[in-house]
Amino acid sequence: MHHRSRPTARALGAGAALSLALALTLSVTPALAAPGGPPGPTAEPDPVPGLVAGEGTATPQLVTGLSEPAPGSPAEAARAHLAANPDRYRIDTGQLAELAVERTAEGRDTVRFQQLHGGVPVLGGQYLVRLVGAGAGQRVESVGGKYFTGLTAPTTPAVPAAMLRRLALESLTDPRARSGATAEDQGPVVLPGGAGRLAQHFVVRATDPATGGPLVREVYVDAVRGVVALAHDAQGPYRAEGVGPGTGRAAAATAPAGSTAEPATGTAPDLLGRTVGVNIARQPDGGYQLVDLTRPATISTYDGAGRDYREFGGIPAGTLPVGSPTPDFPAATGTSGATDAHVNAGTVYDFYRDRLGRDGLDGKGSPITSVVNVSNGGNPFPNASWDGRKMIYGNGDAKYRQFAVALDVAGHEMTHGVIQHTADLQYSGQSGAMNEALADYFGNAIEVTARGTAMTDPKAALMGESLCRTGTPEECANRRLDDRRTTVKDYIGAGLDLDSGGVHLNSTIFSGALWDIRRTLDPLTADRLVYRALTEYLTPLDDFVDGRDAVLAAGRAMNLTRAQLRSVAAAFDAHGIRAGWQSRIDTDSRALLPGASAPTGPAAGGGHWVMGSTDPNGKGGFVLYTGSTTGTGTPTRLSPDDDRMHGWAATDGTSAVWLAIGIDATGSWGTEVLTRSLSGGPIRSVFQSSTQSPVDVRISGADIAFVVRDGETNRGSVRLSRNGAPPVEVPMPEGHGVSPFTASSLTLKDGRLGWIESWTAGQATVQAATAYSVATGQVTAQYALSTPDGAARPFLSSPAFAGGRLLWLQAAADPASGGDALRSGALDGSGESELLSGSSPYTPANMTFTATDQAVTFQHRGPRPSGSWSNADLPKLYQLPLTGGAPVRFSCNRGTQFSPAADQGTRVVWLDATAGRDDLVARNQPARGC
Repeated sequence: MHHRSRPTARALGAGAALSLALALTLSVTPALAAPGGPPGPTAEPDPVPGLVAGEGTATPQLVTGLSEPAPGSPAEAARAHLAANPDRYRIDTGQLAELAVERTAEGRDTVRFQQLHGGVPVLGGQYLVRLVGAGAGQRVESVGGKYFTGLTAPTTPAVPAAMLRRLALESLTDPRARSGATAEDQGPVVLPGGAGRLAQHFVVRATDPATGGPLVREVYVDAVRGVVALAHDAQGPYRAEGVGPGTGRAAAATAPAGSTAEPATGTAPDLLGRTVGVNIARQPDGGYQLVDLTRPATISTYDGAGRDYREFGGIPAGTLPVGSPTPDFPAATGTSGATDAHVNAGTVYDFYRDRLGRDGLDGKGSPITSVVNVSNGGNPFPNASWDGRKMIYGNGDAKYRQFAVALDVAGHEMTHGVIQHTADLQYSGQSGAMNEALADYFGNAIEVTARGTAMTDPKAALMGESLCRTGTPEECANRRLDDRRTTVKDYIGAGLDLDSGGVHLNSTIFSGALWDIRRTLDPLTADRLVYRALTEYLTPLDDFVDGRDAVLAAGRAMNLTRAQLRSVAAAFDAHGIRAGWQSRIDTDSRALLPGASAPTGPAAGGGHWVMGSTDPNGKGGFVLYTGSTTGTGTPTRLSPDDDRMHGWAATDGTSAVWLAIGIDATGSWGTEVLTRSLSGGPIRSVFQSSTQSPVDVRISGADIAFVVRDGETNRGSVRLSRNGAPPVEVPMPEGHGVSPFTASSLTLKDGRLGWIESWTAGQATVQAATAYSVATGQVTAQYALSTPDGAARPFLSSPAFAGGRLLWLQAAADPASGGDALRSGALDGSGESELLSGSSPYTPANMTFTATDQAVTFQHRGPRPSGSWSNADLPKLYQLPLTGGAPVRFSCNRGTQFSPAADQGTRVVWLDATAGRDDLVARNQPARGC
């Protein structure tokens, strides 16, 4: 995909845990002898790992079976233990900052450290030391987490702050979303893997132009190279298919009125019309509020009164909890959902305190706040979310009641608060799916415990079954924890642009294993086991297998029997959660570069592919690789040995041209266009600038072309280099009327240069697909593009030359009634034809296609499913002959297929997310019988 602005990295990963997306080297440290070692050869197998090596680090992921003296305060003892064993842990304790000490009623302490690099926090870098006993008898029981060795990334940004913010906003690829968008600077962070990458973290807030709902993204901009390194949705809503606020960071709720309020009891109607008792606060003026002062954590409930959820990033000044002149609250308290939210919050608090020994969501008894009855801009809002400080409950719609009614939903959202203050699992891919799974597990556990529901009751595993106004609980439930899904059979390989890599879509694989454990063990034992894994073992970037290891290690620490531990392991086995599960998923493509982590997709031609991917030598940049599209041989490196970002490449099958972004050998930051033969030889610089942004590089024989974007005017001009000469600007056709004229989205083949151009004429934006003869310097064809909303819906796809014609995508006149049409025109301008109608059931998605003289391949995404997403609903590649016909599936792989690049004939390479990660793969011809 070629952007109309400065190149930005595609959101890395595709359903993989963020740990996979960020680990730039995947070598596993050789196993060390675990202290306390495994049982002898005659003992039955121990399901608990004694030692788990880390990925891309010399520090172990998990070490169990320890019993080593550790006197002093827990934090001092933990740090001293790590420092005393440098060969075992490979940790610089000077780069650890104490995050928290979790102390249990039984006298256990878990010290959680944040890894720093030169004073900058490392994303997901947390290491934990677990201690038991006290005083002279205190000892270390186990350690583990993620500490990334080998970090050498700079800690001072090289890119101006204003540009970093601009790049964060430009990560919203739809220009309509950028209108009114904001980017909140969260500070610097080092992205782990290899040498690491210094990034500036932004929370980008916008309105989704497709739904009108909120769009909140976590965006990490490489502060040395000036590209987006990572982007994914922020903490999401309860329902995957809905919309919801959720940032993980919100302004603090205003404390309820006055410290002179007194505890009281009263009554209030709930949403179903029943009168229930409520804990309330009597105010100095004699009135009452829904403020529960009977617990260490004050519980306050506010009525949003149908106002937009955006007004409640914090509690607006002057807004008070729901009030009443008497202790008997009026009917509106029930119809708004306030009563249910208030009572449910108390029930969730009691579950965590009485059953698990936790004082509130943060473990410190801080206030608990709920806001009910909010809308989405005045429209129905059938959803709920945890926004980082409080619960937000939507006002429902014709199908769903106020979301505050459901105890399991309240437990789910409040558990997100517990997760935030403990493992803080990153909200993408497998770590995000575990975040959702744990919220579902405890939400259901809280409800069945409070209701006295037996685990054998089929309804026990249902989530949100009480929300529907009509229908059975089974019909209403949004998820069920006994759906029997497994990794190999059911994992949905979604990219980060869908549900943050499947955080809801894949959650029941993990929560299903946890629920099976609750059915097998005593429920109280299971709840304590899962809670202990969450609070004492898990760290932000953990994946499903890490989660399995955490639960088993927690089980050993709880002194579960060998039979109980085997039953826990069996539950994970039944859901396919075991090491190497990705390799057991069937695919019909051949792998060219498994686990690719790329700033952009591949290029292909002449039997070769070219693509930037992570640097295995650990410099922290991206290296340009090339290899055979048949999968033979080993990929070789084309780019120089520096720490710049190398990618956004093109190839004609003989040579490659690409962009290098970052600090060059002279110490200057900027972008350079480089070229080199695929067989090796010298690297030649074609163009270099610290102020202009080249994009859309193309190569064909001795010709190299690219677009230079002016940062101030946003005008794009085409530059052409012939036979190694310095590039010159291609003169644009005259007679366009009003300037500025701009060109974008190039194609170059056999002496023909094509582009999409646009200019303004009065109030209209005019666009055209243009063919240009390099030899004569003349435009040979220009085809007007019908874009009634052209300024709001610009072309992002490059045109292509194929079969002696120019191909382009033409925007639908009415996007609601059809997709984009694929059209072609003769190179002499003598006429155009339609290759694929916009009314076809299969039309290109994301305005992306690729072509050879034999076939056109494009990504297609079907209509949004009315129910749950499945692999069949994810974007897939389709191909049709250049002579026309019906598109057919190119690959039966079940996950997201994106960034196709045509090689020759019908062969295509693409990035495939089927295995929960981005794999560069290839196939020779369309599949049959998908």
